[in-house]
Amino acid sequence: MNNIFEIDCGEILLREFRIEDVDAIYEITSQPEVYEFLPDWKSTREQRLNWVTHYEIPSNKEFLTAIPNIEEQNYLKLGIILKETGEFIGFCTTGIKEELPAPNREIAFAISKHYRNKGYTTKAVKGLINFLFDKTNVELLNTIVLIENISSNRVIQKCGFQFVGDIEIEGENYHHYTLHKNEWNNKTNGIVKKNCY
Repeated sequence: MNNIFEIDCGEILLREFRIEDVDAIYEITSQPEVYEFLPDWKSTREQRLNWVTHYEIPSNKEFLTAIPNIEEQNYLKLGIILKETGEFIGFCTTGIKEELPAPNREIAFAISKHYRNKGYTTKAVKGLINFLFDKTNVELLNTIVLIENISSNRVIQKCGFQFVGDIEIEGENYHHYTLHKNEWNNKTNGIVKKNCY
């Protein structure tokens, strides 16, 4: 039995990053459709290997060890894996967004241009939301999405986040959304729990 953390979301899995994912992460974050909206993820392959090896994998382990009390933890970075092929097609993460007022845990995500408009991103985000509200002490989640990023704004709305207002960060304008645990539980009534792990 392996000790790799996974969340089953039907056609896809969310799985913690592994060294073998470096090339796939690098390829996805090099797509203009991704780095246009997530410029901080753009890197060289060498940088990506360094980040995954020395920062992201250790951070994931620390986060998972701390459950359920994750206040002091920053990032959990999970790959979106297509079950049928085992392919790494995107990522869904949670971390602290320092530019937002506390409680400022956010969710962020991206998917390869080859797998858009198939519902995978929405399934991934719902899977991570459900995990955080069900298995950790998180009561409120945030997300910020560039105003012009129509598809990501749609994903967030489908997942039940409520629009709070617009926020400017480093000269860019974002829609800011939040989702409270009690709102999520009222909307899902356990439906997502059955489908996501």
